[in-house]
Amino acid sequence: MVLLRFAPSPTGPLHLGGLRMALYNYLYARKFGGKWILRIEDTDTTRSVPGSVEGIRKALSWAGLDYDYGPEKEGPHGPYFQSERRDLYRLYANKLIDKGQAYRCFCSADELADVKTRLARSGSNNTYDKRCLHLSDEEVARKVKAGEKFVVRINDGIIPTRPPTHDIVYGYVRDAHLSLATDPVLLKSDLFPTYHLASVVDDHEMGITHVLRGEEWLPSLPLHLDLYTHLNLTPPQFAHIPILLNPDRTKMSKRSGDVQVVDYMHRGWEPQAILNWLALAGWGAKHEATAPITDGSDTDSSSSSRPSSPHRLEDAPDSTHLMTIDEMISDFDLSALTHRSSVLDGTKLEYINKHHLMRTWSTPEGLDKLANRVHGHLKDAFKSSPYTTVDNIKNAITLLEGRLTNIYDIPLHAPYLFVDPDWATAEAQNMIRKVSADQRIQILDVFITLIQTNGWFTFQAASHESIMESLHHEREKLDVHLKVFMSVLRHALTGMKDGPGIIDIVRALGHERTIARLNAAKDLKDVKESAS
Repeated sequence: MVLLRFAPSPTGPLHLGGLRMALYNYLYARKFGGKWILRIEDTDTTRSVPGSVEGIRKALSWAGLDYDYGPEKEGPHGPYFQSERRDLYRLYANKLIDKGQAYRCFCSADELADVKTRLARSGSNNTYDKRCLHLSDEEVARKVKAGEKFVVRINDGIIPTRPPTHDIVYGYVRDAHLSLATDPVLLKSDLFPTYHLASVVDDHEMGITHVLRGEEWLPSLPLHLDLYTHLNLTPPQFAHIPILLNPDRTKMSKRSGDVQVVDYMHRGWEPQAILNWLALAGWGAKHEATAPITDGSDTDSSSSSRPSSPHRLEDAPDSTHLMTIDEMISDFDLSALTHRSSVLDGTKLEYINKHHLMRTWSTPEGLDKLANRVHGHLKDAFKSSPYTTVDNIKNAITLLEGRLTNIYDIPLHAPYLFVDPDWATAEAQNMIRKVSADQRIQILDVFITLIQTNGWFTFQAASHESIMESLHHEREKLDVHLKVFMSVLRHALTGMKDGPGIIDIVRALGHERTIARLNAAKDLKDVKESAS
């Protein structure tokens, strides 16, 4: 069975890059009838932030990415916190030591710094002189017995024979041993593992079949495959995902940019739209086929750690293609990812979010769901308003159809549905600056008479065209320009220059509030020509 894992570190809130990685794990697992694990990589205790795990779980739940096993979802692969698996890492480290493929290093931090400086001055690319590799068994035993601290290093002088390195996204990858530190550390002096050892051990012990992780780990892939070979383990298939960049092309991280998932949750973005946006970031590339590298042990210093390309792909979705989660699962293809980092474009999210909203409110169930979701937000925005009911919110959503980019933008676009217009704003005053008080009163009286003469129920039932025809007839009798006539009505009802059609606004406000506003607007003092 296909089994994947999403393995974040609890070092702060989940960011968009992490959510995208979780999404890709989810899509791949569901596409192939498999499962995925949430594994918490908490071996770096100095960087752990309290509450991070709960924040990660909440973000995944909000997005609808339900993992099959992990914290609060115990299964056959636990424990799911690496800090609870330390005995396992020590066991595997000792196996490598016993086979001569790893060794204990007792060098202090100062000694290591001196060695690194000396090697650099001599023009060497090495970062360590392997001095502890040559300690005798007796010397090692004596130091251990004396309680000297040590780390466990892999002996990179032993490069096992194995097949060429292949990646699902990048294709065949050239050897990158020379880009690694000399004899990388596997087990730290606090007996916590480094990522190199922990990821290999856990992916094997948990039965992971496919590893999806960031491209920053691509240079470490040969080392990890060496570990699998040294331990006589079958490696999973790897797919290294190109990273996301902030709009200024800096690397996305938890410490910079507007990238935390919780911010998008609080701002009212649609979870499906966020997933749609992230899924398509870098998805849709076409690659020319390139012959694979057949020498998996190539260590030529001129070799690049970048891979050759996989097969040419057929049509793939563009970056604003609207997709449901089921469509994402059906169409997702790891080999269709670009080989370059992708910048997240906020304008694309706005487009995608707007159209996901329109899909949702097109059904009674979806409209009800949206209204209930935004109910608390509107009550906070208009604390003294008696009109922030779910039914009024439904009317607002329907009225603003096609204008809303984000469901939380209702107060921005139509505050007049919940509170009286603010006629003191510069925008409102400019709408009637060139209209005399007498002319405004005439226009408002015409509209009041039209509603009251026909009766509210008749007005509600009448077609938009018939009402507008009656208005134009009355406007012509007043000899008033159309723009002036409609601006006066819009000013009285909303105090805003732009918005939905007047008739739609009136129907949303209802008879009592409409007449009250029209009458109140008649009492406004004249606006001087000098108004700003």
